[in-house]
Amino acid sequence: MACSSSSSSSDGLNAPDVEQNAGSHDFLMNHSVQSFSWSDLTVSVRDRRTKQPLNLIESVSGSVQQGELVALMGPSGCGKTTLLNVLARRAASSGAKSSGHCYVNGGEVDNATFGRITSYVEQEDALIGSLTVRETLKFAADLSLPGFVSRSERVERIHTLLESFGIQNQASTLVGTPIRKGISGGQKRRVSVASQLITCPKILFLDEPTSGLDSTASYEVISGKTCYYGPVKQVPSYFGSIGYPIPPQTNPAEFILDIVSSDFMSEKNSMRNDVEAIQSAWSQSPESSRLKQQRTEFAEKGSRRVVVDEASRPGLLSITISLLHRLLIKSYRDVVAYGIRIVMYMGLAIMMGTVWLRLGTEQEYIQPFINAIFFGSAFMSFMAVAYVPAYLEDRATFTKERANGLYGALPFIISNFIIGLPFLFLISILFSIVSYWLSNFRPSAPAFFTWVMWLFLDLVAAESLVVLVTSIFPNFVIALALVAFANGLWMSVGGFLVSPNILNPFWKYVFHYIDYQAYVFQGMMVNEFAERIYSCASNGSECNCMQMGWDPAGDYRRL
Repeated sequence: MACSSSSSSSDGLNAPDVEQNAGSHDFLMNHSVQSFSWSDLTVSVRDRRTKQPLNLIESVSGSVQQGELVALMGPSGCGKTTLLNVLARRAASSGAKSSGHCYVNGGEVDNATFGRITSYVEQEDALIGSLTVRETLKFAADLSLPGFVSRSERVERIHTLLESFGIQNQASTLVGTPIRKGISGGQKRRVSVASQLITCPKILFLDEPTSGLDSTASYEVISGKTCYYGPVKQVPSYFGSIGYPIPPQTNPAEFILDIVSSDFMSEKNSMRNDVEAIQSAWSQSPESSRLKQQRTEFAEKGSRRVVVDEASRPGLLSITISLLHRLLIKSYRDVVAYGIRIVMYMGLAIMMGTVWLRLGTEQEYIQPFINAIFFGSAFMSFMAVAYVPAYLEDRATFTKERANGLYGALPFIISNFIIGLPFLFLISILFSIVSYWLSNFRPSAPAFFTWVMWLFLDLVAAESLVVLVTSIFPNFVIALALVAFANGLWMSVGGFLVSPNILNPFWKYVFHYIDYQAYVFQGMMVNEFAERIYSCASNGSECNCMQMGWDPAGDYRRL
């Protein structure tokens, strides 16, 4: 990696930090991991133009001792995030191949154990905006801390972290949503770090936000190799010994970044030569040799096994209940989740009820009734696309917490499904109360509640489709387009626009029989027409009845 890296013991920090603030920080102490090291890490991808392997980072090594803070420094695009992802055992890049070794206490550990002793604070703050700062920390604790940690102790830990990060005054403030303003960006960053610290990690990875500078020039010069690794206090002497003395009154970190950065340099060839000289000097330096010797000593001493008590982890039931509680708060606070949808569906109900207002029981009203049934079922499911943004936020939070080893997909899907049921049932009831009686569908309680049941199942299936598509394509525009297309397809082959009896065999046998809208439409048709008699239209003294004896309910029973 072409960035410089510096390390310093926590004992040498002069500025006030988390450990020097008031409160007990015993729960943050690391007593099980003495060292974390990595050897010859290389990450390569296939170059799109040359089709040849391209190294994002190359032969990077390093180590961290218990109580040390290590900073990965370098210009934009030099591979800092790539290295951090590899160290945290995350995907470095799409299609990337990784090689090398990482050791904890001198030995290798499995992914499950590694996930339990580490946490990762990502560049983007994946927080739930409708929760307060205190609630964010509370749920982070509930999802990670073992059962023997009492509620009072959890509250004390939350209070300690709120004070340590200077966000105690914002404890009851919402994180913030696109509609409701919350805490500032810097405060969100503190909440992100605090929510990971409360999980008591032994190793904490933090990826700083990107600067937004062009990364191409930096990578071409740096090529993902190490320029320096060592304590901050040794930076002046080391760079002076290789011919790059630090001028007086100059910040060492800024000086290092200046000599390895090329984003704003006009003479790139000269800059490349300087960086290559620095990289060559490091590979041949005594400091690099000592780093390799240190890794050898770890291996010779043997590894000290990292013990993680699996029984102390929250169980599936406990995690699911915590997720249900969190989603319940989000659902009633965040108007994007269900509030806007309820208003939207009520507007649709009023429109439907007034367009098909008080339909009669003569045969001429049969077709308008059929049209109303199709409109009510099809457009209710079509408007489920409004759930996409809310689910994307839930998915982003799940992705972060799953990567940190808190829980898997099962409790997330279970809690997400269960919490949506009462809201979808409420939408079905409210929509039906308005549209059903205004349109004068079959006026009986069993028929009404059967209609509500079909509408509820319609919404459950539609929202499940949103979850499926958005989980596969976690992009707002793509998910929105695909869900809309799928619902348009179901409307086309559901049996209303074209009867299944004459539908093209391909569409009938491939899509019609898996179309949830088709079954909802058929159920509503039978519910409306099976036990209702429509009189012939009267014209003065004559009675004009429809010929051919059309039986709508019978037709849809036979489908």
